Amino acid sequence: MQLGFLFLSSLTEVFSAPRYTLLDSVHLSLTFLYDVDLEALVNDMNSSLESLYSTCSGQQTESTPLLHNGETSHISPEPPSSSSSSADSPQTSLRRSQPMHILAVRRLQEEEQQLRTSSLPAIPNPFPELCSPASSPVLSPGSLPPGEPSTGKYIVKIFSEDGMGKVVEIPADMTARDLCQLLVYKSHCVDDNSWALVEHHPLLGLERCLEDHELVVQVQASMNSDSRFLFRKNYAKYEFFRNPLTFFPEHMVAWCQETNRTIPPSQLLQNFLATSSCPEIQGYLYVKEVGRKSWKKVYMFLRRSGLYCSTKGTSKEPRHLQLLADLEDSNIFTVITGKKQHGAPTDFGFCIKPNKCRGELKELRMLCAEDEQGRTCWMTAFRLFKYGIVLYQNYKIPQQRKTLISHFSAPVRSVSENSLVAMDFSGRIGRVIDNPVEAQSAAMEEGHAWRKRSQRMNILGSHSPLHHSSLSSVIHIAQLWFHGRISREESHRIIHQQGQVDGLFLLRVSQSNPKAFVLTLCHHQKIKHFQILPCEEDGQVFFSLDDGATKFTDLIQLVEFYQLNRGVLPCKLKHPCTVVAL
Repeated sequence: MQLGFLFLSSLTEVFSAPRYTLLDSVHLSLTFLYDVDLEALVNDMNSSLESLYSTCSGQQTESTPLLHNGETSHISPEPPSSSSSSADSPQTSLRRSQPMHILAVRRLQEEEQQLRTSSLPAIPNPFPELCSPASSPVLSPGSLPPGEPSTGKYIVKIFSEDGMGKVVEIPADMTARDLCQLLVYKSHCVDDNSWALVEHHPLLGLERCLEDHELVVQVQASMNSDSRFLFRKNYAKYEFFRNPLTFFPEHMVAWCQETNRTIPPSQLLQNFLATSSCPEIQGYLYVKEVGRKSWKKVYMFLRRSGLYCSTKGTSKEPRHLQLLADLEDSNIFTVITGKKQHGAPTDFGFCIKPNKCRGELKELRMLCAEDEQGRTCWMTAFRLFKYGIVLYQNYKIPQQRKTLISHFSAPVRSVSENSLVAMDFSGRIGRVIDNPVEAQSAAMEEGHAWRKRSQRMNILGSHSPLHHSSLSSVIHIAQLWFHGRISREESHRIIHQQGQVDGLFLLRVSQSNPKAFVLTLCHHQKIKHFQILPCEEDGQVFFSLDDGATKFTDLIQLVEFYQLNRGVLPCKLKHPCTVVAL
């Protein structure tokens, strides 16, 4: 009871005491009850608060405390007296808390966060391409510097001859050959290694076939917004490796003129491909003067170092030679509309365009040859001087691949097929035909008999829904070499685009005779036309190319015959002009 009375009296004194003695009363009462040394505990708490405050306000001086409205006070507090630090009075040693700067609080939180994450392992970024704008998949003209392919996917739009386009997503390191192989696969075309990717500039009237090793992304980065890629046939891309003398006439090769002898084809190509030899192409060319519409006829020399013109006749002296174009940093283009757009004297124009040039006519070197053979010679020599042995490697790669595929995929004849023999059943007893000539004639006779039987059945209408005469008049429409009702000029344009090689042909409807057809054929880089006339015999319509000497039931049979036999034509039909739709 005495203890309880003492505790009640102590509480009464505490609540009735002044405000500034509240902490002392509680401290004395608790000390008397539990006999706990709270004085040392309070001192420890005070020292902890002081150290925390000094850490958080390291850059803040005590002369600039913050007020409640966020403003700083310029009144310096009074320095603490020596008696306030006495250990006997804990209430005086306790400092009042002051507001801290927000920056100090943020710094403290950052340090705490660093302490938490310092022990965790570093996690790599799984999508680094999202953080680098250089790897953006959107390709704009000029965004990719030449010679520096980057990684990622790029969008390329390819157009066909009919104006339709197809969007293809390709990697940065895809070459023109690889893209052609992809388009052949997607368009279900025949892969005969004659497809090409064409860089077309409609405003300038220029176009060129990309080399197989060129990177498509780099070429697109250097093109204008109006330029486009075309996917078409080009049979003349490597034809000069097969028939070099056709592409390089003797009067244009300086080495042949100096030695006064005919160049062997193998030696001619070795001189062009070898870096140690110095071949030279020479001849007259029309050159468009810079800043003018006039053309001037000048004697030219094409070497590995560039294209030169002679300022004094046909002189080759260094003081008379002037450099017109460099081969290393330029590309050669075919001029499509030379007479109409540039006022060229002939239709055999070509242009040397620097790689840095995007469309300025003043930087283009417009040239014009006197005939198609001269233009082909200049342009082919330009490619050989610039790329050299790389062109030969591009030419050999598809042939090596074709040999490898044919080696592994050669058809294997079955046992029953190997045991087949030619038999003659014309008599009462069948006999084996041992003579190979007789066996071949018997096979041909059987084929003709089968064709006659099929024609007779078509006429009777028992096995064909169409009459034979109507069938023979429409059966050629689905063929790739048939181009319908196009003009003579349009047929010339298609032949020029797909390479003027021997045997390149197409068939079209005659403009002068609606019932006749025209065979357009290229031979020795010249385009010739042969009219196919219908003729009637025994009530049946035939087609003939030689005034009825050789007759064919339809145009497909006519084309197949002249693909195997030259007949009245200057050469066999080899390469059909094909227009593919993407």
